[in-house]
Order: sequence, then C-alpha cells, then structure tokens
Amino acid sequence: MARLSTQARAIPASMNTTQFERTIMLTSRIAMILGGLVAVAVALFLGKAIMAPLALALVAGLMFGPVADQIDRRGVPPALSAGVVVLVFVALLSLAVFLFAAPMSEWVQRGPMIWDRLRGQLLGLRQPLETLGAIQDQLKTLTGNDAAMTVEVKDGGPVTDMALMAPSLLADGLLFLAGLYFFLATRHNLRISVLSLCYSRRTRWRAAHVLRDIELKVSKFLLSAAAINAGVGVCTTAALFALGVPTPWLWGALAAAMNFIPYIGQAVMFVVLFAVGLATESSMLAALLPVAAYAVINLTADQVIFPHLVGKALTLNPFIIFVATAFWIWIWGPIGGFVAVPSLLVLQSIILHVFPATATVPERARRREAQRDLTSAPTESSGRRIAVT
Repeated sequence: MARLSTQARAIPASMNTTQFERTIMLTSRIAMILGGLVAVAVALFLGKAIMAPLALALVAGLMFGPVADQIDRRGVPPALSAGVVVLVFVALLSLAVFLFAAPMSEWVQRGPMIWDRLRGQLLGLRQPLETLGAIQDQLKTLTGNDAAMTVEVKDGGPVTDMALMAPSLLADGLLFLAGLYFFLATRHNLRISVLSLCYSRRTRWRAAHVLRDIELKVSKFLLSAAAINAGVGVCTTAALFALGVPTPWLWGALAAAMNFIPYIGQAVMFVVLFAVGLATESSMLAALLPVAAYAVINLTADQVIFPHLVGKALTLNPFIIFVATAFWIWIWGPIGGFVAVPSLLVLQSIILHVFPATATVPERARRREAQRDLTSAPTESSGRRIAVT
C-alpha cells in the first residue's frame, strides 16, 4: 500500500487534469473575455452623448497635433496655439455651412420630385410588383387580416426634426470643441502623466514608444486621408461639372467628407449621386453616369494613390476595416464612422508593442549562439529566432 501511494504521488499534476476540466477552464476564460467585450460595448452605447464627441475631439487632436507643434516651435504657448487651431477649424466649418446650406436646402425640397421620377422608373417593373401583391394577398389570407395596409404620416417634417435635434447638436458641438482645445493645450502634460504611472524604466520606455507610434500613425493617416479626400472632392466636382450636373461643388464637398467613412460613405454617395442623376437626366443610362464617374475616381484614390502615399505600415485588412466601421456606426452613428479607422490604428500600435514581432538574429550573433548551443545541446537547431523587445 505504501508503494502504491508513493506511485500515486509521483503522477505529474498535469495528468490529473482531465480533458473535460481543461475544456471547462478554456470555455470559462473565453466567456469572461466575451462578457467583458459586451460590457464595453454597452458602456460605449450608453455613454454616446459624452464619449462620442470626446472621441472625435481626440481623433481631430491627433490630426492637428503636428500643426500645433509647428506653432509651438515659434515660441507660442500651447494654450494659445490650441486656441488658434480651434478658431481656424471653426472658421472653416462656418464657411462650409454658409456656402453649402442654401444648395443643400434646395435639393432637400426637390426630394419629392426625385422620388416621383424614381417611382416612374420602377413602374416598368410591373411583373415583380404584381408578384409582391400576390404574396401580400396570400399573407392576408393566412393571417385572417383583410384590412388594407396603410402608412400613417404624422405632422411635421425635416424642419421640425432639425428644430428638435438642434439643442443636442449644439451640445455635441460645444463638447467637441472644448475637448479639442483642452487636448491640444495639454497633450504634452497628458503624455507626462501617463508615463509617470509606469512603475519601471522599461515600462515607461515602452509606453513612450506606444504613445509616439499612435500619434505618428494616426496623424499620418488622417493628414494623408484628408489630402486624398480633398483630391477626390475636386475630381468629383470637375467630373460632375463636365456632365452638366447642377451644383457640382456641393456633391464634391460631400464626396470628400463621406470618403472618411470607409465603404459606408461610398455607398451613401452612390445613392445620392443616383438620386441627383434621376432628378437631372431623362434616361436611366444618363442618370448612372455621375455614379460611374465617382466610382472610377474613388477606386483610383483608394486602390492606387492611398496605398502608395501612406505605405504598407498603415494598410489594414479590408474585412477588419468593414467590421470596425459597421460596429462603430452601430454604436455611435456617423461619428463612429469617422473614428473607426483611427481606433484600429491605435489598437494596432498597442498590440505591436505589447506582443512584439520576431526577427532573425544577425549573422555574427547567430553563429555565436549556434556554437554555444552545440556545446550544450547538440540536438538543438542553430537558426533560432528571438523576439525583439
């Protein structure tokens, strides 16, 4: 009996854990991670009113940070340089609203006419509509409801909706401008405060590299995207002017703004330009010409110019970009579309520094390590790879 108990004690601890228990442990860890992600998503959704404008202010601050640095190098205090950047931003935004408010309101008023023309084009599809009508009659028979389907239109309209949304939009705008100013004015102090929380010199060194990498990547991406999107707007304006589309500068500016939202923004522009084509052209083929021109311009900018300008370091997986854009738009609406790609760049910088990539050891160091391995463990391979920290 003593011998059996000694053998039982000699069994490794790893063999005592069954496969079922290991599966339960792994499943519990995955469940904890998923629960944490769900909690973060709920917190982001509930905090939309405050967190969305502040996140947009942070992204804009990273974009205009190099501009503020150039002003700081001329001896201007950070508080004053931040105020200059915010005032220039407000002036440009006010100028855009002043120039495009009247044309946009005119096109909004032409919305019913555009809808009537679209409905006239759809009248040619009688067979699919009749099929849908037959399906509707069958559904009524199955449910026992013979009442006609009606749509109730309440009083009000876009003007009433905008009047109700004005206080919320004003509060979001003020919160965004305040967040942008304070971030630009105190960005250096914020970096020092974050580094002071690190408990060791190595951790501070790594945190400093993460912050620098985030600032460089996000600012380079946003400035490059702004330049490319401005080019897309100019080219779209020229193409629509050549096609005879009214107010081409309005659609060029809208194309430049919507190009900041990957995939979703381009889809919205396709719909808008198709509606404009229906309102200004008599045939379906002519109505599709503005859409085709914008598609060629956008494809050239995204697939040729953008990768060449920003380089492979900022190239992300298109599927990940689409998922991130859809997630942030679902959480925060249009603001989420603007912060989707910068948030991916921040996450990429953190992951690359927390889990550094591997690199091949230089030839001389590899030979010394190989000689050491041959003297200690001849069976080990001499071409090992080490992690760069």
